[in-house]
Amino acid sequence: MNNIEGTGVEKCIIHLDLDTFFVSVERLINSRLVGKPVIIGGMSDRSVVASCSYEARKYGVRSAMPMRMARQLCADAIILRGDMDLYSRYSDMVTEIIAAHAPLYEKASVDEHYIDITGMDRFYGSVKWTQELRRKIIRETGLPVSSGLSVNKTVSKIATGEAKPNGEKQVPGNLVKPFLNPLSINKIPMIGEKTYHLLRSMGIATIGTLSLIPVEMMEKVLGKNGIEIWKKANGIDTAPVTPRWEQKSIGCEHTFDKDTIDLALLNNTLVSMVDKIAYELRQEQKLTSCITVKIRYSNFDTYTLQQRIPYTSFDHKLVEAAKGLFRRLYQRRMLIRLIGVRFSHLVHGTPQLTLFEDTPEMIRLYQAIDSMRMRYGRKAVIRAVGISPDEALNP
Repeated sequence: MNNIEGTGVEKCIIHLDLDTFFVSVERLINSRLVGKPVIIGGMSDRSVVASCSYEARKYGVRSAMPMRMARQLCADAIILRGDMDLYSRYSDMVTEIIAAHAPLYEKASVDEHYIDITGMDRFYGSVKWTQELRRKIIRETGLPVSSGLSVNKTVSKIATGEAKPNGEKQVPGNLVKPFLNPLSINKIPMIGEKTYHLLRSMGIATIGTLSLIPVEMMEKVLGKNGIEIWKKANGIDTAPVTPRWEQKSIGCEHTFDKDTIDLALLNNTLVSMVDKIAYELRQEQKLTSCITVKIRYSNFDTYTLQQRIPYTSFDHKLVEAAKGLFRRLYQRRMLIRLIGVRFSHLVHGTPQLTLFEDTPEMIRLYQAIDSMRMRYGRKAVIRAVGISPDEALNP
């Protein structure tokens, strides 16, 4: 189950996690924050915690907690709004180091990477290689990073969690079960708060106990997710490390029935496309850090312009970037035949990580809109400026 099929060679997967990433970056910029409780998020009581230091966690502060509660728990905390552009740059810096050395890697989020070094033991010790890469990242970026090395993604990720802060842990295949069994069920990545409380109400506290529950019962209680949770509790995970260069971008193009210079039509079409693919991005729980706009003139001359942006999946951020790129692209004032937009450099992540605004209402607004779209279709809620003439006449 953890071997390469037909070869008997044991998989060897590394998980790297940048510890309290946002806080660590802020401490690089301002060393006076070192050793002090730090909270990253919006500045008002109505905002939420995006990240916090270990010193703040000792007081019970956690990510996604209302800022008002965080202030009450840790009155002495230093609260910073956060700078996703800055964090994105440091995230890319780490990725570049990994890309220069790893045979196969996947950027799973802004602060997490998986690396497949299966077979490396035949040439160079996998433990030694992992240690050297981790030290190189620490040395060249100044950021603390923890690592887990094991036979699949799930066990490696859990091992990283046990290695924190700023540590490393190896779990060989023959020790996977002894490693997992005594741990709390909330160590399994798929188990959220609701699932945790449900399983605890069933008397299940440890991964070892969970692994002994009949898989049929898990499916009956939690559906297909129950089967996946059961597999992870038993150290089973066949998900591959997806190479960065195979990760798909997402985008769309529109060819006009008649070549046009109607700026209102061009603008509305662009906004409509961004709205559509940003929704798809959120449905896949992905963030983008690169947007490309494309135009093709009536003489078939084609131009594209690309811009790196802080990781996001929010329409209002992406629309602003797309409009800016279009204004820079459209200089010839010739008739346009086609317009397109594409998001790339995708990573897994939730929208909450991209927003450091004073009100969480924006996050809830997107969640409500997306919920309505899932129930009634994407066109149930669209921006007025993004409605094309055809949609206006034929809703």
